[in-house]
Amino acid sequence: MLLRKIISELNEWRKGTHHEALLIKGARQVGKTTIIREFAKRHYPYFVEINFEMSPLAKQAFGGNLDANTIITQLSLMGFGPFVEHETLVFFDEIQSCPAARTAIKFLVEDGRFDYIESGSLLGLNYRDVSSYPVGFERTVNMYPLDFEEFLWAKGVSGQAIEQIIVSLQKRESLNDFMHNRLMDYYREYLITGGMPEVVNTYIGNPDFSLTLMQQRKILTGYRDDIAKYAGRDKAKAKMFFDAVPAELSKEKKRFFIADIEKKAGAGKYENAAEWLRDAGIAYFSYNTHNLLLPLEQYEKRNLYKVFLVDTGLLCAMWDEPIQWDIIRGGIDINEGALTENFVAAELVRQGYSLHYYDRKSRQELDFLISARNKIDVIEVKSGKNYKHHASLDSISSTGNNHIGQKIVISRFPLESTGSVLYLPLYFTGWLNKLL
Repeated sequence: MLLRKIISELNEWRKGTHHEALLIKGARQVGKTTIIREFAKRHYPYFVEINFEMSPLAKQAFGGNLDANTIITQLSLMGFGPFVEHETLVFFDEIQSCPAARTAIKFLVEDGRFDYIESGSLLGLNYRDVSSYPVGFERTVNMYPLDFEEFLWAKGVSGQAIEQIIVSLQKRESLNDFMHNRLMDYYREYLITGGMPEVVNTYIGNPDFSLTLMQQRKILTGYRDDIAKYAGRDKAKAKMFFDAVPAELSKEKKRFFIADIEKKAGAGKYENAAEWLRDAGIAYFSYNTHNLLLPLEQYEKRNLYKVFLVDTGLLCAMWDEPIQWDIIRGGIDINEGALTENFVAAELVRQGYSLHYYDRKSRQELDFLISARNKIDVIEVKSGKNYKHHASLDSISSTGNNHIGQKIVISRFPLESTGSVLYLPLYFTGWLNKLL
């Protein structure tokens, strides 16, 4: 069983008053069902699991009156149970397939006899079908693939070593050469495996990387199957959009151009397809902002964006040519530049940051802007040796904009603080919230 950070949020919820259900959102295969089952095993004498995709008959329990007695009685008649008052955790899995169950959560929580956890992979896709959201009766938690720190746990890196890493970051002191090189090795492993739990378990448990790759391709096939099953009229566009992500990230500017998918097509034609992938949790969008002012969302250009995949290992597996060996050996090329930026984007999302980038008529380009402490922190990502060449960052620094906070360059080189710029090695990205 992999150690996951989300377990602390589950424990916090359990210690509360339970006047709310817990909704766990996330893309498929990030480990939601596994972690909920393990949590139930540790803390509840009784556990009732209802998967609305595997057991479509269960939807009928929500087809009439939505009071708790009616629902519990009908579920028990279908063979679900036992329902033992104040000792049972009820788990509604793939709840997006039963919108009425989402509506019923309010009444089930008000009843107070049982605890409820909901989970779903495509929750953003059926929001129009939910007649009434259980506002005030539901706490939402996002779950992602393993981040880099969780990957280090899986690899057996001790908590003491990780604490030393965090302290070095906070003190802005470089780690010794051995630790730096070892962490960069782990970082490269993480690039090619990513953080999908089954993939990580396969990678750690078997030296044959072809098995890891097979697992990644199985997940990608599942994503494409979801597109075909759920994306409706937009399924062809959504599939083309999804399959285009590696090529778009491999470009120097990395901005996603719809015209690369279909000549002369505007962003509006693929807007629903893009939203589908975002709502499914498969892709992260970084939107262009045309002003270095807060709030960043106010100055977004929603038709200009970069697209990153939920997992770098899956991104690696999507390329036509095998690149994993070159990455492990430390090879730097345009593909690793794409992976590097995708890694940073995913780590920022998992720390709760919204993604924005700045591009002013191609004369000033900044990879990431994040809002912290009422300032705009600027992050540049460099995959090559020339990491101290950052004309756009220097230009922004010279404007005297008092909205600009920390200026950070992330690369494969050790930590160094020079002037107003902080240079960080890539492995520190997952702990930026402890610095910013």
